[in-house]
Amino acid sequence: MLFLPAGCRSPGGDSRRNPELPASGSAASLRPGDTLVITLQGVPDSSNNQVQIDDQGLISLPFIGAVKASEVTTANLSRQIRDTYVAKKIYTTVDVSVSVTERYVYVGGEVGRPGRVIWTSDLTLTKAVQAAGGFSLYAKEKGVNLVRDGRSHVIDAHLALKKPSEDPLLLPGDSLQVPKSAF
Repeated sequence: MLFLPAGCRSPGGDSRRNPELPASGSAASLRPGDTLVITLQGVPDSSNNQVQIDDQGLISLPFIGAVKASEVTTANLSRQIRDTYVAKKIYTTVDVSVSVTERYVYVGGEVGRPGRVIWTSDLTLTKAVQAAGGFSLYAKEKGVNLVRDGRSHVIDAHLALKKPSEDPLLLPGDSLQVPKSAF
């Protein structure tokens, strides 16, 4: 009979795991850095306003000024903007639509083409690295640094390739840094 001490893996099995990442709200929530197009219709001076959410999570709109836009969905922001225009008696009725332009993940370090990668809801760490030209010859693939909400997490990309369940989904604004290997 074969006895394995607690915590050891069984022969042929792989018990390695990448760290659990914080969810950080939902991907549908708006974040600082997101660029929005806000359309006002049903008013005498219909307009399209392209704005970017600043570091404090605010946008600025004509006649009403600063509006908190981070950590809410586009539907909630539309309602909030409409209610503010009506409450301040700027318009009695107004149709507001909010749409998000492209959102990004940032990939740097030892990859073929460091820079921004367009975020999609199915973007994982390995897909983002592939979109950035793949790992360079000197990349430390077992030590990819993922930064989310100011916290750093070390991810083993080799494990993520072998076990898709260990390939973390990325959120808009995430940053990946691929370090150089010592060898």
